[in-house]
Amino acid sequence: MELINHCSQPRREWRPGVLTRMRVSALTDASALSIFEQWCEPGLGAPTHWHPAEEVLTVLSGVAEIWIDGERVRANAGYSALIPAKRRHGFRNCGDGELHMLAVLASPIFEAQFDGSTEVTRRWMPGSEV
Repeated sequence: MELINHCSQPRREWRPGVLTRMRVSALTDASALSIFEQWCEPGLGAPTHWHPAEEVLTVLSGVAEIWIDGERVRANAGYSALIPAKRRHGFRNCGDGELHMLAVLASPIFEAQFDGSTEVTRRWMPGSEV
């Protein structure tokens, strides 16, 4: 068994004001899921998108507005949202401080279709850096 040292995994800017750290994915030899963290400045987060796999979003610190299709909820630290596969969703930091999120996706490769984009975003595939 080999341990994964999360302290050595870098935070990367996915979008301005949103840093992401991949913890577990196909790059760490996972075969069925990915786990990643995001740190978001006030007003920022993940725009509306969908995945072919189920996802769980957990607020570690801060306050998030999370939406699935037309339903919006406010979530504080310690709360999670279960996002069914293929459902349009997103989140944003609706607080004054930094929002820290943990995401678990039932796929070792991040694959998402964002509203307003015709391209599929894929990350953490073998042979790629992120």
